[in-house]
Amino acid sequence: METIRFGDQSVYVEYIQLALSRLGYSVAIDGKFGTNTLRAVLQLQAARGLRADGIVGPRTWALLLPLLRGFTYHTIQSGDTFFRLAKQFYTTVSAIETANPTLTPENLPVGTRIIIPYGFALIPTGVRYTYFLVKLLVEGLRARYPFIRSGSAGTSVMGHNVYYLVMGNGEKEVFYNASHHANEWITTPLILRFMEEYAKAYAEAGTIYGYSALYLYDQCTLFVIPLVNPDGVDLVNGAIPSDSSFYQTALSYAADYPQIPFPNGWKANIEGIDPNLSYPAYWERAKEIKFSQGYTSPAPRDYVGPAPLASPEAAAVYSFTLAHNFLLTLSYHTQGEVIYWRFLDFLPPQSPEIAEAFANASGYLAEETPLQSGYAGYKDWFILTYNRPGYTIEAGSGINPLPLSQFSKIYADNIGILTLGMAETIERL
Repeated sequence: METIRFGDQSVYVEYIQLALSRLGYSVAIDGKFGTNTLRAVLQLQAARGLRADGIVGPRTWALLLPLLRGFTYHTIQSGDTFFRLAKQFYTTVSAIETANPTLTPENLPVGTRIIIPYGFALIPTGVRYTYFLVKLLVEGLRARYPFIRSGSAGTSVMGHNVYYLVMGNGEKEVFYNASHHANEWITTPLILRFMEEYAKAYAEAGTIYGYSALYLYDQCTLFVIPLVNPDGVDLVNGAIPSDSSFYQTALSYAADYPQIPFPNGWKANIEGIDPNLSYPAYWERAKEIKFSQGYTSPAPRDYVGPAPLASPEAAAVYSFTLAHNFLLTLSYHTQGEVIYWRFLDFLPPQSPEIAEAFANASGYLAEETPLQSGYAGYKDWFILTYNRPGYTIEAGSGINPLPLSQFSKIYADNIGILTLGMAETIERL
């Protein structure tokens, strides 16, 4: 981890501030290490027996990381009960029971290390996202809800895992993905927040968007890749040091396309290849269109690469799909508040009907994909290959990257789509 000091400004300062606020310190999450943040760090260090120097180095990060993961470990001592532990750690008995399903509350073996989930919602919506944060959140979801499985579908150019999460035992499989495009990263917390709320509903035998979580879980298996393009998202959100070779190479590509703002206009992977123009769905036609528009070399957006699947991130999603039997897929992008459901003349059974259900749930328009954008995308390849319903959801409105102030509305608009993706698959496919 980077060492962070007074005066620094970065996405990592946002994470420090998030952790401090979860501890009860009054700090604004603005990414600026000012006097209020310094005061909180000093107080935390003094309270935990560290040298109070205001510098967030390895030992101070060690105090903060559990607050970002959303859980801590505790070794059972004589006299411990779930009720006492819930009071001690400001959480609930049910949360501890869910995270430790093999333990019997009436017989807690002394010396056993258990997971204690904190009492706050895990998935934050007030900070920018990076690979570092997503890694912690994947760990947190797995710890809080051990019925969630996870793994890596592959690796990015920079060697980052393309994480996936799995929830459910049903025979019918669906797949959601987010952040193919770097500056559309707000779709990552959208997917992760849904996973957390669905998992919580299942653990409590509750409902989500009016559907029994137990029913969805038993009938359908949900696969999610919340961060397809980790390197590109890191570039947009300032997590790649400006003196690194990856940053400098990306900067040189951006210099060839000065009309695109850097880094906010960056959609591509770190090699300047658009992951969502990398799939073998009339890729050559996509190349003709994008070359005619001037995207003939690595660029912040719209460069198709030298060949299909030249983006390792797209190749990971491609291979992940081939290894499963998905009946329906959702690919999350921004912006436009529109649902694209068709690829050329292919019309998978039930596809328009499900699109209409999505539109009714969200208020978004269900439309056919514009021809200029209708090739070499994941949705296009899925429909072409399987003749099954695949959708691109363009969430929110405005200029990418969309501000986090839109998140609440985006989530409210899309929780129905995210739930119906499973329910409609169960009932129609």
